[in-house]
Amino acid sequence: MNAPSRLDTTPRLEDYPYRISDNVRFGDLDPNQHVNNAVYATYFETGRVTLMKLPEYGLTPPGLAWIIVRLDIHFRAELHWPGTIELGLAVVKLGRTSVTFEQVVFSEGKCIASATSVAVMIDEVSRRPTPLTAEVLEKLRPWHKRGIEVAPPSS
Repeated sequence: MNAPSRLDTTPRLEDYPYRISDNVRFGDLDPNQHVNNAVYATYFETGRVTLMKLPEYGLTPPGLAWIIVRLDIHFRAELHWPGTIELGLAVVKLGRTSVTFEQVVFSEGKCIASATSVAVMIDEVSRRPTPLTAEVLEKLRPWHKRGIEVAPPSS
């Protein structure tokens, strides 16, 4: 009897509604002449921070801030210089004080790396987690991952 076929879990860029482009820099390379694994954390940070902190998206209300509490990276292929990359981000889970994102790095149509990251909203003065506001939850809606249902946080 044949084992059941495994579902293809390769990310598709079109499932990630927030996207920005970036460049692979010569300084991103390691002695093996591919992008160093530590640099991917910076690529993923660029995607998150650009969405979460730019005022036009309204995701950081006055007196509040976001901190990253988890980053799990899956390295899928080598990336070389020179080149450009496409960064994708999607909301996949909402907690009382946190947002879980799936993130991707694509180059030339291929997924090079993917990650799951968790950001927590904190009060800037107390530095303690604070519940996501109704306004933030609504402003995160356009960034929900395509093809999945993102449930509102439970009380």
